[in-house]
Amino acid sequence: MKTLTLIAAGLLGSLISTVQAAPQDDLDKFRAYFTKILPSVDFQDFGNGSYAIDQVARANWEAIEEFPPYEIDLEEGQTLFETPFANGKSMADCFANGGIGIRQNYPYFDEKSGEVKTLEQEINQCRETNGEKPYKWKKGKLAAVSAYMVYTSRGNKIDIKIPDDPRALAAYEEGKRFFYAKRGQLNFSCADCHIYSTSKQLRSEILSPALGQVSHFPVYRSKWGELGTLHRRYTGCNKQVRAQPFKPQSKEYRNLEYFHTFMSNGIEVNGPGARK
Repeated sequence: MKTLTLIAAGLLGSLISTVQAAPQDDLDKFRAYFTKILPSVDFQDFGNGSYAIDQVARANWEAIEEFPPYEIDLEEGQTLFETPFANGKSMADCFANGGIGIRQNYPYFDEKSGEVKTLEQEINQCRETNGEKPYKWKKGKLAAVSAYMVYTSRGNKIDIKIPDDPRALAAYEEGKRFFYAKRGQLNFSCADCHIYSTSKQLRSEILSPALGQVSHFPVYRSKWGELGTLHRRYTGCNKQVRAQPFKPQSKEYRNLEYFHTFMSNGIEVNGPGARK
């Protein structure tokens, strides 16, 4: 236990010792940490979260995936994706490659706006540009469309770029600071659970590693009884540590997603997923 704590402390120190360390250096250290503390886990299996660690839970999860609870959402998402807008255009007109097989490239830094853009953000932006009302954030139709687009990207490896632009690096650094900053009445950070306490048991749950976490979102959680986006999960995590959450698709959460996803570069997209 003491050895793992020291390793984790070393990782934190090396990642935040300089304000703007090279993102690739961060990524190398991040991967090295997890492969050292969980040497029996195949790199791609990190995309399965705690199911890469807990074999009993994995067996139950694999049984659920034979008839996944998000199947109806996928069908709805495909229908919504393919249904033309009132102007005759469709969702496919807004995205590269017709919106198929592109999840691995999100989020990305948009040089024109100078901000990070997420897939869910651009789904609603597409609707508004074409005279349609945006979907509500976090769940429902937005999650369904996102889930369908993610499903078409299964097997593609996450490949987030940090361009040679000081604004992009600043967004990345802000996301990194958010990940490691303690907040709320419980004084917890994302890293406290998903780096320092990875594979430890919290009540009845095994805490999942941060590496690969984003690969299966949107996710159907039994706790929710429905599909939800990554930003819905961020909101829930902030509430659990008794911190005031930010709004979905806020700059804070988009930058967090930028860092969080970059740290999973090389992991295959395997969403949508099912979790407790």
